Amino acid sequence: MDVYFRYSKKNSYSFAVLAPLLPDVPFADRPKAGIMIYSFTTRQAARVFEEVESADTDSIFIAGGPHPSGAPEETLEYFDYVVLGEGEETLPELVRALRNGKDPRGIPGIAYKDPESGNPVRSPERNGPVDLDAFPCFDPEKLRAPVEISRGCPWGCKYCQTPRLFGNRVRHRSIDTIVKFARHYGDLRFIASNAFAYGSDGVHPRFDKVEKLLLGLRELPDKKIFFGTFPSEVRPEFVCDRSLELVNRYCENRSLSLGAQSGSERILKEIRRGHTAEATLSAVECCLEHDIVPAVDFIFGFPSETEEDQEKSLELVRWICRKGGTVRAHYLDPLPGTPYASATPTKVSDKVRLTLGKLALDGKLTGYWEKR
Repeated sequence: MDVYFRYSKKNSYSFAVLAPLLPDVPFADRPKAGIMIYSFTTRQAARVFEEVESADTDSIFIAGGPHPSGAPEETLEYFDYVVLGEGEETLPELVRALRNGKDPRGIPGIAYKDPESGNPVRSPERNGPVDLDAFPCFDPEKLRAPVEISRGCPWGCKYCQTPRLFGNRVRHRSIDTIVKFARHYGDLRFIASNAFAYGSDGVHPRFDKVEKLLLGLRELPDKKIFFGTFPSEVRPEFVCDRSLELVNRYCENRSLSLGAQSGSERILKEIRRGHTAEATLSAVECCLEHDIVPAVDFIFGFPSETEEDQEKSLELVRWICRKGGTVRAHYLDPLPGTPYASATPTKVSDKVRLTLGKLALDGKLTGYWEKR
């Protein structure tokens, strides 16, 4: 039975990780007869569901990634199987079973429809998270992605899928493995929920291990290291003289991506963010003292957010912009599988909306702060 990855630029990071596990599987830009493998986010879900529903091929459809893992019941209205959470072990096992004509329902970590009742069924969970070093970051001959150095997050922010997909225990690739895959790039960029948490439990920094990683990467010839910036970010309480000295000593980036999310202490506690607004202020000042531009993320529209809460965020946003930092604004997108999955975002007040718009026109702010 033929097998295909349904490729698009928006799912390239996922398939860079999965492609080496099924090395004989090609990419396709449309449904084909055989086994079709999809990975997608909530923002892409409606388009993907429409494509699958209208496909006239004799196909078995498998879905994985953030949206299917968070909303398997909805996904199974269109797909035959859902790979829940991490796919490194589950996906190859599922594909082998289907190719060999075996019943896949006993495979851990999947969801499917019961053939008799038609109801969604989840198989038992797998025994623990995967060992990152046991699997390649990507196949350099097929599809590359930024090197994933860590996976998981201990904080459990109510809006975020990361701990629900990958668990609340942070795992790290070894320095040797990271260096091995970094050889395939000139500019080195990394994937982690908090780059400065490398080597740690995600709560207590281990900057000695971060430095060992950067030293290992620095030994590679003709490489430029970009650390703590897109597609990663760092938490404000991990920003200090020590961490920024490491950036200045080993890295090329002159900016740092910070996740602040709100300027309201009440909202930060409500969303279980695990740091204070004062921590964001201190992180921004520390960045500027080290000649690093802070690029700070804020989310507007949390369900219990009041106009007063929004104005506290706006006050911090304006302060950051006056100091020389930049801001990326976001409007809350309730994601499946999170505590806010069924929440209704609060509308941004006219005053806050107009001020954010002016900051955007002045080139100090990017993003969006209303429902798309």
